[in-house]
Amino acid sequence: MKVVINSCFGGFGLSDAAFEDLLTRKGVAWEKVKDKYDFDAYYEAGHAGDEDYYLSYREYTENRADPDLVAVVEQFGKEADTNYSELKIVDVPDDVKWLIEEYDGLEHVAEEHRTWS
Repeated sequence: MKVVINSCFGGFGLSDAAFEDLLTRKGVAWEKVKDKYDFDAYYEAGHAGDEDYYLSYREYTENRADPDLVAVVEQFGKEADTNYSELKIVDVPDDVKWLIEEYDGLEHVAEEHRTWS
């Protein structure tokens, strides 16, 4: 199984071009506008500025093993990165229960295990 992680300090993120491609692969009609801080913001087509239709990259990247996300990162390579992310694809055996752990945005895949405290 392929899993996308961030391999640098900073935090997981997709470039605008990579996020736009991911939305298109998901069949989401979108439009991009500048928000009040002059950053790019994505909304469902026809609903620019309506927070009820805001498209958050976190929602679309929560499943790091999503085949569309993996395909976007493979296709874009370094162009999928942001100023604060360096995305990497890690191969994890299919029979392993895994999770993503991070420290200051630097991530790694770990096998799930039980803990008590």
